[in-house]
Amino acid sequence: MGTTVFNPVQQHLLTMFAFDGSEERLKEVKAVLFNYFQQKMDQRLNELWDSGILDQKKLDELRTKHLRTDLK
Repeated sequence: MGTTVFNPVQQHLLTMFAFDGSEERLKEVKAVLFNYFQQKMDQRLNELWDSGILDQKKLDELRTKHLRTDLK
């Protein structure tokens, strides 16, 4: 098995959890990360909507598309 190299974010999280690795802390961190990335996604979607790249017609098209791929 090869060596795993952690990026700076992973290193920071490991250091942080060395002090308090409780289940409660994990839930809090998950919630914070979820909210952060949800805000980023909302911001990007608003930019796409405002620029006209994304509109109701495009959303309706995406609703009927099969986006899953076979990983074989």
